[in-house]
Amino acid sequence: MPRPDLTDTDLDFVAPIDCKKCPRLHKFIQSHRNTYPDWHNGAVPSFGSIDSEILIVGLAPGLRGANATGRPFTGDFAGDTLYAALDKYGFASGEFGKTAHDTLRLHNVRITNAVKCVPPQNKPNGAEINTCRDAFLIPEIKRMKNLKIILALGGIAHKALIKTFELRNSDFPFGHFVRHDIGHHFGNDLTLLDSYHCSRYNVNTNRLTVEMFDEVIAYLQSQARQLGT
Repeated sequence: MPRPDLTDTDLDFVAPIDCKKCPRLHKFIQSHRNTYPDWHNGAVPSFGSIDSEILIVGLAPGLRGANATGRPFTGDFAGDTLYAALDKYGFASGEFGKTAHDTLRLHNVRITNAVKCVPPQNKPNGAEINTCRDAFLIPEIKRMKNLKIILALGGIAHKALIKTFELRNSDFPFGHFVRHDIGHHFGNDLTLLDSYHCSRYNVNTNRLTVEMFDEVIAYLQSQARQLGT
């Protein structure tokens, strides 16, 4: 059974596990249910408290990662990189067992994805990004009453957030370790921080090193201290 703190079942913006809003994604997930019946195989809920001041937004669940385990960034290389950094800088504690049923806990951080369901070849299309943003990402951010900083992992997450706040990409271009003061939205003054996605491909090609990613999370730690948390 899923842990209550992972499912957010009391929150009205959470995507149902068998979400059918995007037919292509629903069909893709259905194709894996017979082959891998023990996998989560559905929309992946966010992880971390809705009261957090920091939100991390990724692209979409990985097929053999979050789609299998039911928790963002859990069960694949990207998650190993992300949670190691969060633990190093005090945003996580407990044992990370690459499963939603380990003892890992987040502190003042919530993790979600721009697209809640796994897409074929890890590539959601524009309509799917827009649908998930309007149905789930925007309402989720609106419910985060203490939100101060959003970390976008990768260009797709960045663009989804720029559209969320009805801003122009040309005014806030994506770049690794680039900080944007995006103004007052949904009741909060917000900062958007960008990072290359901590994917296996980016790390293996040295587009993003562990040291580069640690620098981003260390910056979040310094900002959290200034917030008094």
